[in-house]
Amino acid sequence: MSNRTEIRITGFGGQGVVLAGHIIGHACAVNGGKHATMIQSFGPEARGSACSTTLAVSDTEVLYPYIGRPDIFVVMSGEGYEKYRDELSDDGMLIYEKDLVKVKPKKGQPSYGVSSTRIAEEIGRAIVQNIVMLGFFAAASKIVPLEAMREAVTDSVPKGTEELNLRAFDAGWAAFEEEYGGGAGKKKEEEAAPVSS
Repeated sequence: MSNRTEIRITGFGGQGVVLAGHIIGHACAVNGGKHATMIQSFGPEARGSACSTTLAVSDTEVLYPYIGRPDIFVVMSGEGYEKYRDELSDDGMLIYEKDLVKVKPKKGQPSYGVSSTRIAEEIGRAIVQNIVMLGFFAAASKIVPLEAMREAVTDSVPKGTEELNLRAFDAGWAAFEEEYGGGAGKKKEEEAAPVSS
């Protein structure tokens, strides 16, 4: 049996949803010793409309790239949450931009919110909001080691922006550790361990 984790990331065009998915896939497949596939979709207009990307990550070759009910749902817009929220598995992990998305998690469902846009603005560039979210996701999911994800960020962002993006990533990781780290956060992570199928 392979250990397969299904992930959906959603937001609106211009938020860097696809880049975030690409970095996760790169971190898993190139740096983390796993296998990963990614599928992306957009609304009729790229910028401003809902967009989504899905990943299937596994210890063995991914023979079927499509996802059913994701184990992890990363949400950066209210529209994306409304569109896809019912797909999340009952014990799946919900990660969301808490200043933009009002969520109603199911009872017992691990859910983690972060002010990724505000943190990005404090860093000085709102455009790196997706990388802040990525750092938060990486800390919450522990899908690959920290350095594997940081290396994927460096390899994937435009040349000359590596330092800015790593600062954003580290700020997202730190936000999770500060808000949810320690006993309670650890317990929730264990409850939300990726399911085998």
